[in-house]
Amino acid sequence: MTSGRPKIAYIMKYVVLALIIAFIVLLMLNMSGSSRPFEDMEKDVESALDTDGLTRQEDSRFKRNFGLTAADYSGVMYYASDASMSADEVLLIRVKSDDQVQEVTAAIEERIAARKNDFEGYAPEEANLLDNAVLSVRGRYIFYAVSADAQQYLEVFGSSL
Repeated sequence: MTSGRPKIAYIMKYVVLALIIAFIVLLMLNMSGSSRPFEDMEKDVESALDTDGLTRQEDSRFKRNFGLTAADYSGVMYYASDASMSADEVLLIRVKSDDQVQEVTAAIEERIAARKNDFEGYAPEEANLLDNAVLSVRGRYIFYAVSADAQQYLEVFGSSL
């Protein structure tokens, strides 16, 4: 009399393998970038922004705030509040190479830390926005937002990839 246990173990081995492969495929699809042109991504994200509170910034302000040169990247869209007491800003960058991702994310993290330091003592609600800032890297696209609507902007970015 043979037991059904060896057959079950044999089948389970393949079920687990199939689940692992499915997980890897889903992970790769979720973390992959996009082949969409920067201009299309820019339009999608811009359409969601609150342009009453945010204005498009020149490349010189991008360089001053992040220490990066816009010409080094395939595309840069930077919106920020003109009010000095507001931490609101939205940044979309398409890097030219994977090596630039670390450079840009480090500059964004430095910006967040510097802005937290600026607002901590006298504007706790702005410091809270900085604590809840969103930063997403998807392939060669980098998205950063500080806003009460940051999650909504992130969703638009994610769906436009």
